[in-house]
Amino acid sequence: MFALLETLVNSDSPSRDKAAVDATGEILKRFFATHGIPVSTEPNATFGEAIHATVAQPGANDTRPILLMGHRDTVFPAGEAGRRPFRIAGDRAYGPGVADMKSGLVINAFVLAAFRATGGHPGPLAALITSDEEIGSPFSRPIIEREARQSRVVLNGEPGRASGNVVSGRKGGVFMRFAVTGRAAHSGGNFTEGRSAIGELAHKIVALHALTDLERGITVNVGLVGGGQTVNTVAPHATGEIDLRTIRAADRAWAMEQIAAIIAASTVADTSATLEVAGEFLHMEMSADSQRLLDLYVDISAELGVRVAGEFTGGCADSGFTAAVGTPTLCGLGAVGGKAHTPEEYIEMPSLLARAQTLAGLVLRLGETGL
Repeated sequence: MFALLETLVNSDSPSRDKAAVDATGEILKRFFATHGIPVSTEPNATFGEAIHATVAQPGANDTRPILLMGHRDTVFPAGEAGRRPFRIAGDRAYGPGVADMKSGLVINAFVLAAFRATGGHPGPLAALITSDEEIGSPFSRPIIEREARQSRVVLNGEPGRASGNVVSGRKGGVFMRFAVTGRAAHSGGNFTEGRSAIGELAHKIVALHALTDLERGITVNVGLVGGGQTVNTVAPHATGEIDLRTIRAADRAWAMEQIAAIIAASTVADTSATLEVAGEFLHMEMSADSQRLLDLYVDISAELGVRVAGEFTGGCADSGFTAAVGTPTLCGLGAVGGKAHTPEEYIEMPSLLARAQTLAGLVLRLGETGL
């Protein structure tokens, strides 16, 4: 398992680099071929292909697949794996994407290979490996939703929490861009004729950040800004990108109304602005069926000597899409780790095998949930 993980981590896979993400996919396709697991793909001209792997179970009473899901793209740029390749220090493994979520892909791949070799699964197993989760799954979302509707349950290999828990709920997230238009003028000779788009951007950022309400679980963050022409020109244009996170759908609607009003209003006279939604993740809310999945997972972990509970997180994931279409979903089944999206990202090495054993046990005993 660690050999496959090292190979995956040392393969750069930035979301928007189709060639790199597809090259990382080839590593997994070779693994599946070695273990006699059929693979099919859905290509895209812009993003990496979606990869499907299937382990059939002829004669199963329930022909709906048990879907093991994960993404192979990371937030890191090309060359990151060369700068800080996979390494082990003590009981931890490090490297770009080691937790989020290449360890989860390794777990899913080995669970499929184990059932392919030994049988015993209570229905067909399927893996879906996507390429663009870190940017909101613009290509993969329809595929994810389609596969989820056809599946018995969805088991997502996002990283386990640093506490050792799995994920029982997630915030929803909306990613937006806004552009401010002002009026250029020489900042020395004609200052009063200018209308600073950067000045207006600054007012909007203060107002947007003021929408954050931690008690309600609402956060608004302007994480990227740009603009201006030259240092001696009143800025004619400026841009910003907004990250909105909410726990409840009603709060999403309220926040979106407030954001739209802030973008439409002007503090600096004669400036204007536009707003567009760049991507969105849906809330992952626990249903009664999902709770039954969680309860069984907790029991199996305890039998293996590991204490696990469900935990809510503000991070978004593709599991929100699968939960929203009504398929029982459990997330955070990858290796226990932390510091995702940073140079300190890690996993706890012993958890890689433990999580694979627990996932296999969940598949074996899925019938106990009645799902």
